[in-house]
Amino acid sequence: MRATRAIIHLERLKANLAEIRKKIGPKPAICIPVKADAYGHGAVRIGIAAIKAGAKYLAVASVQEGIELREAGIVAPILLFSLPIPEELEDVVRYHITPLVPDTEFARLVGETAERLGELVPVHIKIDTGMGRIGCRPEAVVDLVKTISASPFLHWEGTATHLSVADSLDADDVAYTKKQLRLFTQAVDAIRQAGYNPGILHAANSGAVVLHEDSYFDMVRPGLLAYGYPPIPELSETVPVRPVMELRTHVVFIKKVLSGESISYGRIWKAPQETTIATLPIGYADGLPRSLSGRLSLSIKGKRYPLVGRICMDQCMIDVGFDSPVKRWEAVTVFGGTPEDPTAADLAALLGTIPYEITCGINKRVPRVYIE
Repeated sequence: MRATRAIIHLERLKANLAEIRKKIGPKPAICIPVKADAYGHGAVRIGIAAIKAGAKYLAVASVQEGIELREAGIVAPILLFSLPIPEELEDVVRYHITPLVPDTEFARLVGETAERLGELVPVHIKIDTGMGRIGCRPEAVVDLVKTISASPFLHWEGTATHLSVADSLDADDVAYTKKQLRLFTQAVDAIRQAGYNPGILHAANSGAVVLHEDSYFDMVRPGLLAYGYPPIPELSETVPVRPVMELRTHVVFIKKVLSGESISYGRIWKAPQETTIATLPIGYADGLPRSLSGRLSLSIKGKRYPLVGRICMDQCMIDVGFDSPVKRWEAVTVFGGTPEDPTAADLAALLGTIPYEITCGINKRVPRVYIE
């Protein structure tokens, strides 16, 4: 197996879901997003492990992602978060994928496709309460309900919204989340007053699981938490979790360099004194961003060593010091190993982004190794 690999700790996923369950209580179901190949962790293996750990639903962003899960033998309900184009609707129906329905036009298209194929399709209504992405306005929800209910080929299973700033402690953002929840509950009340059952209600993402207990309803959709990253670092102990992905490589070459000698493209780093450089077979084509050149330290046996010179497509170098104990072939943790090692959140913080972007970016050529 290749020296650079992503270790996926399924036992940590199970433990993270147990912590989420402890926080939300016994009633709400758990839906685990496995879109973008489970944020780089591997959708099929994560999906199976999540279901075994008690998740009732999985969620994807594309029809093809849903098909992959079905062809792997997964029979749990699969929510489709993003909207497919009309040409994809036959696969939505055939593979029993549950779409979010944001308007009457889309509801009719799904219903017509289901009728043509002779299938009953479960759907969830999506209400836009302030995310501004997809969904009907709260005041239009009853018209959408009537369209769905009029089709004998659509089974209205649930009603959802999405919270845009639930992971923020800012007072204005907290107020905005409360407004979104108020609009959602008002829309649900309007549905009930019109004589309909709104089904499974769900709104909570990871931030809401931590901060907004009034958002739990019948189901929660924690992504970041499930994969081991607190959405609100200041409240990390509220739901203690560990990173599921560990990115590991090995030292493949060691050499002494003299004071003033340069390392890698562009000669942006020169040794300030004689030292030892270790070469690692990981680069930006593997998902280690080139923009981290000279800004990152990697871990060997719990000790951090600075990355020096530019990150190359397939390799990078670290300075392990003049009289170094580091040996050739030793394991190197890029992120996600022990609690003392860097995390994807640490890399993300250096880049001003989020941990998802780091884990999603780990290239397919990096093999995934699963630990139960």
